[in-house]
Amino acid sequence: MGIIKEFKEFAMRGNVMDMAIGIIIGAAFGKIISSLVKDVIMPPIGVLMGGVDFSKLSVTIKDAVPASVDGAGAAVEAAEAVTINYGMFINTVLDFLIVAIAIFVVIKMMNKASEAMKKKEEEAPAEPAKPSNEEVLLTEIRDALRNKG
Repeated sequence: MGIIKEFKEFAMRGNVMDMAIGIIIGAAFGKIISSLVKDVIMPPIGVLMGGVDFSKLSVTIKDAVPASVDGAGAAVEAAEAVTINYGMFINTVLDFLIVAIAIFVVIKMMNKASEAMKKKEEEAPAEPAKPSNEEVLLTEIRDALRNKG
């Protein structure tokens, strides 16, 4: 039972839960960026380059073989073409670059905000606490008694 309790404490720690949430949000963010690249950025770039669809760019290493019947009457299975899909690679690299830039900008903004807060804390001198009305009144009474005697 000790191992189960220890695992439960580990799994319920704040930073583990934060990490899990970050991974889930990151996966969703990745899908958004992939759609942005595939559906928004690449079509205009393709049009500017003469109507090229980047996702279909490839180099064929071996052509496809259609299904057929050989001379002895035996069926020959079809084989798909062997290709290097460099267009998909370009899309993936753009996905990565956009995600990396977005993360860089977010971290830069967080660092800037953190520095601003530290600077603000350093600049603001700690004001001494104002005395309460009772303290002010007692001080006045004390001073009046000193002056009288």
